[in-house]
Amino acid sequence: MMSEVYKKLLRCKDTVRSKTDFTPDIAVVLGSGLGGFADKLDTVDSIIPYSEIEGFPVSTVQGHSGRFVMGTLGGAKIICMQGRVHFYEGYPLSDVVMPIRLMRLLGAKTLILTNASGGVDPNISAGSLMMITDHISLFVPNPLAGANIDELGTRFPDMSEVYDKNLREVIRKVADENEIPLCEGVYAQASGPCFETPIEVRLLGAMGASAVGMSTAVEAIAAVHCGYKVCGISCVCNKGAGLSPTPLSHEEVQEAAAMASPRFMRLLRETIIKISRENN
Repeated sequence: MMSEVYKKLLRCKDTVRSKTDFTPDIAVVLGSGLGGFADKLDTVDSIIPYSEIEGFPVSTVQGHSGRFVMGTLGGAKIICMQGRVHFYEGYPLSDVVMPIRLMRLLGAKTLILTNASGGVDPNISAGSLMMITDHISLFVPNPLAGANIDELGTRFPDMSEVYDKNLREVIRKVADENEIPLCEGVYAQASGPCFETPIEVRLLGAMGASAVGMSTAVEAIAAVHCGYKVCGISCVCNKGAGLSPTPLSHEEVQEAAAMASPRFMRLLRETIIKISRENN
């Protein structure tokens, strides 16, 4: 019997297909401060607000526009999530990862995840760009819990290499060729919406985390489950609690993300173009 989650996903797909027949190759999730990237595509085929898709979750966080933008960039056919939805907004995880699954059903094979995060590693300064090499998702429920959606993937997917090594090498090369400073590290997802306590930041550091945020890992898990190749880049916008003398705020995150945005956008643009060329 087809699950209700999958039925809902198919209804969302039908709604999108009633508006466009665009078939993307690359899906991009734009985190805080990066929404403007979708406005810089070479051509735009379709813009679909989440609110116009039947049963689709809508972003409620400042800085997340809440719409799909589909078009081309340097010859690559891409679909951008201009704003994501988060677990802390009150949505079930099946809704949080629904956009990832929907973009896969629309044709995307490669997923690029971006986000804003807080630094756990004291050696990573605010404003740094960090390529995600692995993640820790132990502090949020697993998005695959419950009945497996066999139409999407296997019951027990392997997570040995969530962030594809070939895509990571592409990001490294792009950063080097464009002289964009890039560090690498492990991203940990917490549930939010409050920032972590100093002892939680220390615990995450002891576990091997380099940065922490409130998204991304559950999206990556769902993406691997349904057959994407995945990579991720995080903008470390502030030092975690206990590593900075000032209180944390969402405004601080947005300001730091905006300052890093030109470097982030250049890295993202050139990465998309290089992935597209290597796939063709």
